[in-house]
Amino acid sequence: MSPLTITTRGAATGPVLEITGDLDHATAPELRRTVDGLALAAGQLLLLDLAGLEFCDSSGISILLAARNLAIRQGADLALAAVPANTARILRVVGLDSVFTIHSDTSTTTSRTAC
Repeated sequence: MSPLTITTRGAATGPVLEITGDLDHATAPELRRTVDGLALAAGQLLLLDLAGLEFCDSSGISILLAARNLAIRQGADLALAAVPANTARILRVVGLDSVFTIHSDTSTTTSRTAC
């Protein structure tokens, strides 16, 4: 079991959360607190960089959906980047690959011109 680490950084497009370790029942509340503490401006992109995500269970998927809902409520958008194969498979199986915008990496996503 890997501890969850969340690193927040800014980009031209909006905040980027780099999520590493295990996102599960025990650690999902930590990501929820981080997401709930974000103030997003209309038109910004909240990018969740999952390159370091080692494990994600249904609690983790639920917080990803909650983060998307928060972004939409604030007039922003949310995208996932560098989604590991095992998590991408789960998203595909439950049909969430059509709900989330998914990018192969963060660099091309955060280098676009902000709205």
